[in-house]
Amino acid sequence: MSREAYHPKAYLSKIRNVKLGLRARTRILSILDRHSVDTKGLAREAIMGYGVALHHLKLLEAEAVVERKGNKPHVWAPTGVGQRRLVDSL
Repeated sequence: MSREAYHPKAYLSKIRNVKLGLRARTRILSILDRHSVDTKGLAREAIMGYGVALHHLKLLEAEAVVERKGNKPHVWAPTGVGQRRLVDSL
């Protein structure tokens, strides 16, 4: 049985972590690990809807995993808070 590899910071403590949410947050965090980007660009790059991307970004922001920078359009960046990867596999 193969297990899906999720980004360690995709697991949030204040919500129920379902597979679809973990997948979406893993894609978002993998992109943000490479570079900071606004919501529209992130949604396009992650191949998901704008509303879905914004929803997960706000969940991640509530747990201080990501932060908004600058004026509109806000640029999102990781904060460094949360679990770390032992091996970079994504």
